[in-house]
Amino acid sequence: MPATLTDLPVALSIAGSDSGAGAGIQADLLTFAANGVYGTTAITCLTAQNPLGVSGIQATSPAFVLEQCHQVTRHYRPKALKTGMLLNVEIVEAVAGFIAEAKIPAVIDPVMVASSGATLLSAEAVAAVARKLLPLAAVVTPNLDEATILLGRKALGGSQGPAEALELARRYGVPFLVKGGHADGDALVDALAWPDGRTLTLTAQRIPGIDTHGSGCTLSAAITAHLARGESLEQAVRLAHAYLQNGIRNSMQVVGINHIRH
Repeated sequence: MPATLTDLPVALSIAGSDSGAGAGIQADLLTFAANGVYGTTAITCLTAQNPLGVSGIQATSPAFVLEQCHQVTRHYRPKALKTGMLLNVEIVEAVAGFIAEAKIPAVIDPVMVASSGATLLSAEAVAAVARKLLPLAAVVTPNLDEATILLGRKALGGSQGPAEALELARRYGVPFLVKGGHADGDALVDALAWPDGRTLTLTAQRIPGIDTHGSGCTLSAAITAHLARGESLEQAVRLAHAYLQNGIRNSMQVVGINHIRH
């Protein structure tokens, strides 16, 4: 008898394009495929970049971001979505309106600060993210620099990570996964917290010599993929964390640099 065919779960990434393919839409699509879901996209901006830097950014109009989202949902009906770089307040507000209307579980990666420390959103756009986007999330996945902005004080991570994640979860009324990769030292802590007080801590050891550009995109995309596959948030985070760590441990070399393997 022929094998029974079943539809692949679908996920949607609303994010920027990374011409170097280490982060953004390109990393999200690789991660979706590696975790067993069909990836769709709404591109918020084009970037000219490689792992060493960004030389240019061109924004998509908010109306066209929404048109991409609507064309995807009219046909594919994604089970989960994620947001990445939204660039400006108009796109933030448009995407928040779409998520509120579509009611698709949303992993919000609040891309505010680059790994280099460069600010990626204006103060007005950061305020719009906090006010309109974060309360709609199935989970929010800030790095420590972004957690610092949202807390209004320096986020330390490490042993403080669970308390910081819990404070944010209670403030915004949604789960928060505070990523610890930007902390000092080699013992890394990712802390997941729910508004009801539950917490989960995931640990890893820093592996030297790996270019981790795009690791935040990869983690949030893997969480999205597992939510689309019907996993609980806790299980989706556990599986995504394991996937990312495996990709770092088993890196691939491109032009002499070790990159995360998808």
